[in-house]
Formats: sequence, C-alpha cells, structure tokens
Amino acid sequence: MDLTIAVTGMPGSGKSIVAQTIARVLKAPIYSMGDVVRREVVKRGLELTVSNVERVATLLRQELGKAAVAILLFEEIKNIEGPVVIDGLRSLDEARILAKRGNLCIVAVHASPYTRYRRLMARRRKDDIKSWEDLVLRDTKNLEFGIGAAIAMADYMIVNEGTLDEAEKAAIHVAERIRDDKGKSCSGGGGPSH
Repeated sequence: MDLTIAVTGMPGSGKSIVAQTIARVLKAPIYSMGDVVRREVVKRGLELTVSNVERVATLLRQELGKAAVAILLFEEIKNIEGPVVIDGLRSLDEARILAKRGNLCIVAVHASPYTRYRRLMARRRKDDIKSWEDLVLRDTKNLEFGIGAAIAMADYMIVNEGTLDEAEKAAIHVAERIRDDKGKSCSGGGGPSH
C-alpha cells in the first residue's frame, strides 16, 4: 500500500511551499491539482485568468462529478510506487479518489484572508488574483467545491502566518512525523484507518 499526502488550504495559504517541502523530505514526486485544471483551461482554448480557471474547474465537476480533478490526476499517479505528494486537494470527494492508491494523509495549511491576499498579489502568476474581489471569487468557489470539509478533516494543520522559513520548518516537522509513523496517524478524512 502506497502513501499519498494531499495538501489542502485556501488560495495563497502556502500549500505549494508546504507540499514542495514535504515532497523533498519524503523524496516523493509532487503533483498539482491546479495544474490539472490549468491544462484543461489551455486545452479548451481559453486564456489563463482567475475567472476562466474557476469556470473550467466548475465545468469539470459538472462533467465528471465532484471529484473530477482527482479523477483526472489519479490516472497519472495510480501506478507510482512509494509516497506521492498532491498539492491542492479541494474536497473529501477528491480525497476518496486519491485514497484508492493506498493510505491517504491530509495536511491543511491555514492563513488569514489578508495574509493570503498580500501573498497572491505579490506572486504575480498569470492566473492569480488582481483584486480583493478576485480573492473572494476564488475563496467562494473553493468553499463550494468542499474545501472547508477537507481542511476540517485534515490529519495535520499548519498555521502559516509567518515567514517562508517558518512554513518550511513546520512542513519538515509534519513530513518527519508522517515518515516516522509510516502514515499510520493518517485517516485521509475518513476516520481511523486501522
């Protein structure tokens, strides 16, 4: 049975830094659920904007169900041996799909809306927010997708209001705990797994 570590959190919370650090500590490949959606936006001939990314994310869920992004990603990861890190879990429906590969561990990253807004405005990725209204749109969509339940059912929580160095240290601590107990403390949002 292989371990999947899925990192969740609202936009700008620091999921990617945490996921990258955990992947480095565990020497595991990392996959981004956001990249799956961005590839679909491009495949559909649309420009990478906040509204197009959110629209395609919604369309995918209408077409394939609530776990659509995980269903698409699962095809890429299902035969990988050893641990895999997923950046961007959005719901417990997605968690159930990812858990088909083996034991699932959910790590949530939290930061206040103002902290997230500042980070996203500074990041300047093409599909990032351009205003507070964009952040509200992204947050609203993520909550509609079920991210609140994924955060609430996380096996580990990192509060990320500080520096990049502090976030990396917190992620290293979580990764070491997961590694040392071989994921036994993880329930993947579904209660005790043993």
